[in-house]
Parts: sequence; structure tokens; C-alpha cells
Amino acid sequence: MTIKVVAKHYVKPEKVEDYIGLSKKLVKETLKEEGCIEYGLYQDSKDPLVLTMIEEWEDNNCLERHFDSAHFKEIVPLTTECFEKEVEINIYNKIV
Repeated sequence: MTIKVVAKHYVKPEKVEDYIGLSKKLVKETLKEEGCIEYGLYQDSKDPLVLTMIEEWEDNNCLERHFDSAHFKEIVPLTTECFEKEVEINIYNKIV
């Protein structure tokens, strides 16, 4: 059963380019992971300060391995200074 993750980030105006730069590296490395079907950063068409990571994983085990990967542990802590407020993360299990 595949899993979708939607991680919505509210980025400080002065940190948008920094966040995109860090995300490019995270996306590049994550796409190499076993079980990663989709992983990309999207910018809201109405609010350029809302950047959302949309992911698809083969299963929960693959997602858990992602959270434990070296590149995740290296890059994600660096992104926290870019955020205006707490990240909204929703994890969805495909049912149909």
C-alpha cells in the first residue's frame, strides 16, 4: 500500500532561496532511495512563501528508512531556520 506525504512549509521571505537550495539537494538524494516513488518541492501558485514537499513511498518502512537516512538527518535540521511557523505534515495511506 503506497503512502503519500504532504509537508507544507511556511517560509520566511528572506529565506525562500536558501530553503529551495537545501531542498534541491534533499530531493536529489531522496529520489535515489529504495521505495521512493515521487519526491518533489512545489510552490503555491497564490502564495510563493508556501512551499510544499509532496512525496510518495511504496510503504511505511521505506518512509521510516528515509527519516533515518544520512541526507535527511543532515539537511532537514538546516531548513528549520527558514520557517515562519511550524511545518504541517500529513501522511496519507492509499485506500483505492
